[in-house]
Amino acid sequence: MGNSLKTAQFLIESRLRDAARGNSDALFDLGVCYQTGTKGVAIDLIEAHKWFNLAAVAGVERAQDARAEVAEDMSARQIAAAQASARAWLSATRARAA
Repeated sequence: MGNSLKTAQFLIESRLRDAARGNSDALFDLGVCYQTGTKGVAIDLIEAHKWFNLAAVAGVERAQDARAEVAEDMSARQIAAAQASARAWLSATRARAA
């Protein structure tokens, strides 16, 4: 595994743990990672939209603009997939917390 891939994997895993604990900034950070390819993370607009959507729901105001920006480059089908993924993540997170 290349060094940048290890860095990307660590970044994502770290932010996912924080997000699962309710850290809204981690949700936003994940959106940025997938939107921009931060630290070697593969760009994935569906994942970016998902995390910006979750951050917006959690009250991160700047996430609304970021989500809208990403959505401009996505199809309706991709946006629907991102929304479904966000709902699934919320359901799974709530189930673990219960």
